[in-house]
Amino acid sequence: MKRRVVVTGIGLVSPVGLTREATWRSLLAGESGIDYISSFDPEELETTIAGEVKGFDPTGYVGRKEARRMDRFVQLAVAATLEAMEQASLEVHDGNSERVAVIVASGIGGIITLSEQIGVMNGRGASRVSPFLVPMMLPDMASGQISMLIGAKGPNFATVSACSSGADAVGSAFELVREGTVEVALAGGSEAAICPIGVAGFNACKALSKRNDEPSRASRPFDAGRDGFVLGEGAGVLVLESAESAAERGVEPVGEMVGYGSTADAHHITQPAPGGEGAARAMRAALDQAGVQPSDVDYVNAHGTSTPLNDKYETMAMKAVFQERAYDVPISSTKSMTGHLLGAGGALEACVTVLAIQNGAMPPTINLETNDPDCDLDYIPNTARERALNFAMSNSFGFGGHNASLVFREFQQ
Repeated sequence: MKRRVVVTGIGLVSPVGLTREATWRSLLAGESGIDYISSFDPEELETTIAGEVKGFDPTGYVGRKEARRMDRFVQLAVAATLEAMEQASLEVHDGNSERVAVIVASGIGGIITLSEQIGVMNGRGASRVSPFLVPMMLPDMASGQISMLIGAKGPNFATVSACSSGADAVGSAFELVREGTVEVALAGGSEAAICPIGVAGFNACKALSKRNDEPSRASRPFDAGRDGFVLGEGAGVLVLESAESAAERGVEPVGEMVGYGSTADAHHITQPAPGGEGAARAMRAALDQAGVQPSDVDYVNAHGTSTPLNDKYETMAMKAVFQERAYDVPISSTKSMTGHLLGAGGALEACVTVLAIQNGAMPPTINLETNDPDCDLDYIPNTARERALNFAMSNSFGFGGHNASLVFREFQQ
């Protein structure tokens, strides 16, 4: 017997809010978190806009000394984790520590620290490089630092699958709880890659929007005028646990996870497979594991990057999966407001999907103004929509041909 896996806590730090409630409120209101880059001078770059997390103070979560030894992506992950644990009333102690897993992904890791220390070496010599460079830049350090902070001694690792990393972390945690390996898992993703080399790198592969004159309108998934994604940063963490564990602790779940599908395109290092073939297989795999028919899905939080091929092929994939009902399924891309959080994107969007079910509301896809014949589904344009949701899906697809789909449902006793 596979165990039921419920969601008891959600933590979010995003370009539209420093907390779960602030983020959710902004998304429903259709507020963009995209603006001119303020953390460094981007004048020499082709793209000068991003979705930054503004006003974040890591010392509100850890001591000043500890914060200095964490890259920004780790700081964001810690903040989201502590918020999720607070909602779940989760305490880790000697009695349960070995049954608590931490799986927090990052697609890129501590690129800010790495780039800064390369500058130190080039300018001041190798002997001045920080001894904390390596432990600050490793992608697994969000999971590692969180486990040390809270005392969790169960499985501890990071998934790295580009823009599917966060979704794969949640899916991996789901499997651990479902199989009975652990009782509780803190799962999600964190990313902070808004630095000169990060932006320049994505510019070099022609992935970013160059709509610098109107930041809040630059991320426009499924719109005919889309010209690339907008880089974002932030973190999303879920507390996943067995239904038995939640009941024993007296905690009311906010949702239930029922399916996870993961596939590879085996096609191209950056472009999705034609027609979204791999994406469609991931969606079907998640639905099959959940025991859910495509006709049961009430909402899809799309990957929806605002790039020409991704949005077109994801639309084709959804048509392949949902068949004649594809035009009736409400779909939205919250990347229109947050930008693309890379390895944290799937985690944040999994959190948003659970919030949509819990609140009976679906965030919009903003900036959807000009119809694209290739993208002709119901993308909830510009205005949020209220509706009772039972089953909902979250999609994530990444460079390297990684595809991940997650299925959640309203929790019922």
